[in-house]
This record gives sequence, C-alpha cells and structure tokens, in this order.
Amino acid sequence: MAPQPVVTGLSPKEGPPGTRVIIRGEFLGTRAQDLIGLKICGSDCLLSAEWKSPNKIIARTGPAKGKGDIIVTTLSGGVGTSTVQFRAYHETIGPLKESAVWIEESPSQNFAWGRRTLAQSGLTQEDPLGLSIEGNEQKIPEDLRDLFPEACGDLSQEHFSPSWFLLENHLATSFEDLKAGLSYLKRKVESQKEGQLSFLKSNAGSVIDQLDTLMNIRDKLQEDVKLHGNETLNILETSIENSISESQKIFTDVLVRKEKADSTRSVLFALSRHKFLFCLPNAVDRRAKAGEYDIVVNDYSRAKNLFGKTEIPIFRKVLEEVDHRILSIRKQLHEKVVKMPQSVEQQKKLIKALTSLELQQSGTPIGDKLRNIDPAWDAIEARAKYLEGTFRQTFDQHANKDAQGGQEKAKGRDPSQAPSRVNFCEELCDIAASQLPDLWRLGQLYFTGELRGPHDPKPGDFKRMILNAIEKFCVYLRLAILIATDQRALRQSSGLAWPIGSASATHAFLPWIPQCLRYTRIAYATLISLDLPSEALDIIQKLIDEVRLFCFSIIFKRATDRCKKLGAQETWELGVEEYPGATLLPAALEALLIETLDEVQSVCMQRETREGNLLEPQSDGQREVTTRLQEFLSTFSGVIEELAFHSHDEETPTHNVSQLLGFPNAQQPDSVAGSAAAGAAVTWEQRMLCCLANYAYCNKSFFPHLGEIFVRYGYPLPTLAIETARYTVNQLFTNLLEEYVEHKGDPLVGTIEPSMYLGRFQWDHEMEIGQLRPYAHECCDNLVGVYSEIYSISPALLRPILESIVQTISEELARLMSCVQRFSFTGAIQAHVDIRLLRDSLEGYVNETAKNYFMEALEAINPPLSGEQKRKADDILERVKRNMRLQLLCFSVKDP
Repeated sequence: MAPQPVVTGLSPKEGPPGTRVIIRGEFLGTRAQDLIGLKICGSDCLLSAEWKSPNKIIARTGPAKGKGDIIVTTLSGGVGTSTVQFRAYHETIGPLKESAVWIEESPSQNFAWGRRTLAQSGLTQEDPLGLSIEGNEQKIPEDLRDLFPEACGDLSQEHFSPSWFLLENHLATSFEDLKAGLSYLKRKVESQKEGQLSFLKSNAGSVIDQLDTLMNIRDKLQEDVKLHGNETLNILETSIENSISESQKIFTDVLVRKEKADSTRSVLFALSRHKFLFCLPNAVDRRAKAGEYDIVVNDYSRAKNLFGKTEIPIFRKVLEEVDHRILSIRKQLHEKVVKMPQSVEQQKKLIKALTSLELQQSGTPIGDKLRNIDPAWDAIEARAKYLEGTFRQTFDQHANKDAQGGQEKAKGRDPSQAPSRVNFCEELCDIAASQLPDLWRLGQLYFTGELRGPHDPKPGDFKRMILNAIEKFCVYLRLAILIATDQRALRQSSGLAWPIGSASATHAFLPWIPQCLRYTRIAYATLISLDLPSEALDIIQKLIDEVRLFCFSIIFKRATDRCKKLGAQETWELGVEEYPGATLLPAALEALLIETLDEVQSVCMQRETREGNLLEPQSDGQREVTTRLQEFLSTFSGVIEELAFHSHDEETPTHNVSQLLGFPNAQQPDSVAGSAAAGAAVTWEQRMLCCLANYAYCNKSFFPHLGEIFVRYGYPLPTLAIETARYTVNQLFTNLLEEYVEHKGDPLVGTIEPSMYLGRFQWDHEMEIGQLRPYAHECCDNLVGVYSEIYSISPALLRPILESIVQTISEELARLMSCVQRFSFTGAIQAHVDIRLLRDSLEGYVNETAKNYFMEALEAINPPLSGEQKRKADDILERVKRNMRLQLLCFSVKDP
C-alpha cells in the first residue's frame, strides 16, 4: 500500500468561494483515477479538482468559511494529512469591488456556494484620503477578521470600520500624510455640499429656456383641445395603452424564451458538469471488458461518494442503472475468480476488485443479491479442487499409458529412458511444488484479512483442504513408487491402483526409485519454506521415510542379486593373509558392500531437512537393515556352497584307491595357486578346501569385520544379522566338511580291509615281523596325501578334517580287530605294532573317541600280549618309526 498523501504547500492561502487554489505535497496519487477525495476547509471540492502529478493538484474552493485543512484522499494511500491551512471568507461584489468572476444579471441565477449576485459595474473607487497606496504593500500579520469580527474595510458596507481600512491600506503611511489625507477628505466633502447651488448658477440660461419650451408646449396643447376636443388625447392614451400591452406581450414572449434558454443552458451545464455520472454505465462496461477493474472500482466509489445520498430523480435513476451494471460485473468477476488455471496475482486482483465493489454496493437491494458470496473463499476452494483434479488427471494419464503400452515397451525399452512411473513422479512433484504454495499463499492472504472482506474466516475448512491435498499427493506417490510393498489397504481406502505391469517392466523401474525420491525431496523442500503446519509436513515426511527405507531395501536387493553372481567371478586366487586357503571372494563381497553402503548413504540414509532417523533403536529402519544384511550374507554363504557342490556335480572326482589293488592315487598339485601356474584345472577337492577356508574365515573374522564397516558408516552394530550369518556359515561349514571327509575318508577306510587280507593273509598264521604290514603303510601314505593336500591350501583345516578321518580309521581298525577270532604269536605282535604306529603317528589328530577306538582295537588282540611280546613289539615299533621318520614328520608339524 502507498504512503498517505501529505499537503505541504498552498497558493493562495486565503480567498472567497471559487478561488483557484494550487495544492502541492507528496503522494497525492499515482494518476487521476487514484484521486477519490478532496476537502478544503471541510467542503468537498473533488468535482473541480484537476490532478496534475503526484505532487500537484489544482482546484476551486467551495462554500466554506474560516480556517481549515486540505485533506486529499487517494485509492492507493487512503486519507492524507495537511501541514498548511486555507482561510475562506465571504465578500460582497458591488460596483466599487473588482471581481474575477462574471456575474449574471438574472436574479434567478445562483451559484452552488451562495455568492450574492449584484449588477456588475465598471466604476472603481479612489482612495478617500487622496493618498497613493503604491509602496504600501506591508500587511498586518494578524487576521483582521479576528480583530474586528463584526466589521469590514469596505466603504460600501454598513459595518465599515475605519481602523480596518487604515490597517489594510495605510499601514505604512506616516502620521503627517494621514493628517493631510484627512484635510483632503474634509475639503472634498465641503465641495460636494456647494456643488448643487453652483451648478444652478452656472446653468441659469439653459433652465429658463427649458421652462419656456414647457410653456409653449402647454399653450399648443390647449389650442389643440379647443379645436379638436379631447379625442386626440384619448386616441393617444389608447395608442399608449396598446403600445404598453404589445410591449408587455413582446416582453413576456422574450422572457419565456429566455427562461427556456436558461433552462436549456442549465440542463446542458448539468450534463456537462455531471458528464462523469451519465457516462458511468457505459464506462464501467467498457472498463470491465478491458479488464481494468481498479478503474471500475475507483469510478464507482467516486460516484457513490458524490451521488449516493442524492434526492434528484435523474441522478438516482442513473445510479440504479450503474448498480445493475456493477451487479453484472460482480457476477462476471466471480466466474473469473473460480475459473482455473490462473495465477495467484490475477486472483488477488479479481478478489480485491470484487470485494471493493461488494463493500460499495452493500446495503442496497441490488447489492444484497450477492451478499452471501465470499469470493476469496470460493477462489481457495476452486484452487484446491483444481489441484486435486490435476493430481487425479496426471495419475490416470500415466497409469493408462503404462497399462496400454508398458509391456510392449518393456521388451525394447532403452535403459536410459525413464519408465512411465518416473515421469509421473516428476510431473506430480512439479505440480505439488508449484500449485500447493499458491493455494497456501492465497489462504494466508485470506486469513490475514487482505482478501477476506466482511466475511468471517473458515480456518478448519482450509486446514482440511491443505491436509487433504497433501494426503492425496502422498497416496499417488505411494501407489507409483512402493511397488514391492503390500498396498491392499491403500487401494481400499483410496479406490485407486496402479496397473500391474510385467516383471521386466517392474524390474526396469527399480533402479529409478532414488530418482523418484529426489523429486519428492525437492517438492518437500519447497513446502517446508512455506511454513506449513507440522501436521501437514509430517504426512510428507512419513512418505519420504517410507521411500527412503524402500530405496535402502531395493539397493540392497540389487546388491544381493549382484552377490549371487560373485561365484561366476571366482578365480580361486588365494589372497587372505590372516587365513590361508581363503580366496579373494570375501574381498569382492566387501567391495560390493562398501559400494552399496556408499550408494545407500548418498541416496537415502543421509538425512535432509526435517527427515527422520531411519536407524533409531527398535525402528522399522533398523529391522530392515538387519533383514537385508541377513539376506546379503546368506546369499554369499549360498554362493560358497554352490561353488563347492556345483563343482562336485560337474566334475567326477578321482578317489584315493589302494595302490596294492593296482589303482595308484592321482597326483595332487601342491596348491590352487600351483595348479593355476601349471595351467591345470583346479580340482573339486581343492575347491572344497577353499570353500571350507572361506567359511571358516567368514565365521572367524570377516563377518565381524563387516559389522565394523556398518558402524563406520553410522549404522548400529548389526549383531543379530552377523550372528545369524555366522550360524548359517557354521551349518554350511559342517555340511561341507562332512562331504569332504566322506569323500576323502570313505575310500581310504575302504581300502584297509582289502589291503589287510590281500594274498589270503590270516592273523592266526605265523609270519615274519620286523616292519609294518602293507595296509598300515598304505593307510599312512594316504593320510600323508590328504595332509599334504590340506596343508598346501589351508593348514587351519587339518585338525577338523584329519580328526574325522582318523576317527573313522580307528573305528574301522577296532571293527576289523574285533572280527579276528584268534591271533598267532607273531600276528598279535604285528597287529599291536600296526595299531600303535597309527595311533602314535596321528596323536595330534586323535580325539577322545578315536583314542577309545584305538584302545578297543588293541584290547581286541586275543590272547593279550605277554611281557616278552610287548618288549619285542616295542623294539619293532621303534625301528619302524626310525625307518618311517619322513612320513611321520608330516604329522608332527603343528597346524596353525
């Protein structure tokens, strides 16, 4: 709103009614239509006002009297103030008084401000003292009317005051000059008294001639009467009377014509003077069609101020016509206000014009026809309905497009081309970011009173509109984005559903979900800047948190899918120093996890303005992190399992069979790295050992290390997920270990009995003793081969594998010894040496169960050894150990 008008200067500062006054000041209006009021000393002078510039107005004073302010009223700044005053006074115009205004001689002519009409005279009055008033321009500072309230300085007036006259005209005249002037005045009066007598004296001859002429006329008249009688006089009288009658008739006709002319002039003057009012009906229609509603409001307000209380029938009739036109314009304005789309500024302009017209027209029967209409509230409702309709139209358009051509396009879609769901999210967020602020700003203007007018606000309804619009916005985004969640409740409540597309189309949309989250965040940031209530912002915050969590889930699902493909990238290269035998597969998993966490951190986990913490204790986010990490690690465990067993299915392993039976062991490479260097394929046994080493490494240190990575990225330690993964790995490790032990141990144990009884050997026959039996040698050699294979890849696996194989061997020996009915003297010693050698050489890998089986095998030798047999057996055992110290040295190396 513009500043209030201020009047700071005036020229002249006093005068009678009709004085032309130049008013100067500041903010006196931006244009002529902006000036809606001008009062000088309390008298309305708007009709005579002529707007020149924001600093200058020219007007004529009205029928006021005394001192008063000059008040300027503008449409943009309101009622102004004045720092100067104008003094208005009434004066009579006589034959001795100059006047700048032409005065009609007709007594029926009256001015609006009541100036008395007198005959105009060209005579001017000289100074009665005979003194010159030139150079006598000094004025008394006081107002003479205040000093002489009942007098004046005009010589022609009855209440003439000599003091006023002297103060006004001879303030600077010296006393001597005033005395001389008094003498002049006295002489002039005396000369006027003597003037009549001297006039007669100087013109006596002319007077006598006139008397003689009159006497001659009388004598001639008497003679005519004697000769002609009195008829001549009667004829003359009749002629005179006829002349008087005709002259009166002529005068009457002239007077009637003059009155008609005066009436015509009065009408024309009224039409010219009030041309604004009579042209107003057409003017408001023309301005309304041009969209210049501020001018319509200004003109209508001006007309109501000037003629609102008039009793003149013609003016009232014109005003009624204007009211009807204004009512029609109000209807048109209301239709334009609720017509969408349009900008808030345009709506503001229309609402202000409509409210101003309503205020001007209120109280009249015509104005009451639209009394219950609140244009600002109707504009808010129209904008809210348009916003919801735009949401629904956008949703239907993209949903139908996706339903009609989504499946066909998915087959040949360019991966860089955004799916229809992404385009929908972008367009919907753009609509919300552009139209919701407009709705909110319009509501704020309404509740602050700028647009409300005389109607009471409806805060509850507006809050419901905002919440409903935001809820609809969030519902549409949920239907489009959260495609992998359960949306049954949402579909039932909203009655909407995004068409279910093909699996390929759904899969193609998943990588675009972070982009949809970014669009939503941009719209959310725009709404936060509006200072919306927390209840409204919480709705969008909840949606964003859901989408963030969904993004986290999708990114980890993609990482899980990539994890499934790590098996195809396995090179069987050993590269873990802290756990020999483990391959670079865990390192590839760690790199994938770090890449995934980086993506998650940049896309969804890093909080922006007014977003919640997804990792609060016992929250859905923390549970989702645990679940996805469990799936991720479980998938990795499955990859290792698939590498082990799938390779076993594709490759026919070479079992260790007895050399005594004619099938030598296949030569095993020293390590996986050695096989690769030699160009040989990695065998299934080596892969099994690498997988077991990977399982053991993951259980021991790798999975806890992954927990530290999560903590480094700001996540709480995923203890549950890690412990679950470790439990799964332990189970898979046990299953794989049993498979490997069975694969290695069963053939080895199966060769013991055939090798023992090769060549129809019997324990009850006497035999040469002094060395091991071939079956024991072969058993040791086979165990050395297994030991070598394990040690070359992962020494840490020696104990769990060899303990199981040794336990199986001891069990088999106990069974075989228990099946022998009787041992010969030498047979008992030989069996005792064989069993003890195996037991002592494998002591580092003999558990309690194996010890019991070895003891059971020794106790099964029947009859028991005597003292001599025991000493002989000890000697043979020592000699055999010395001869086999190279083989036995393998088993003495401590595993890490």
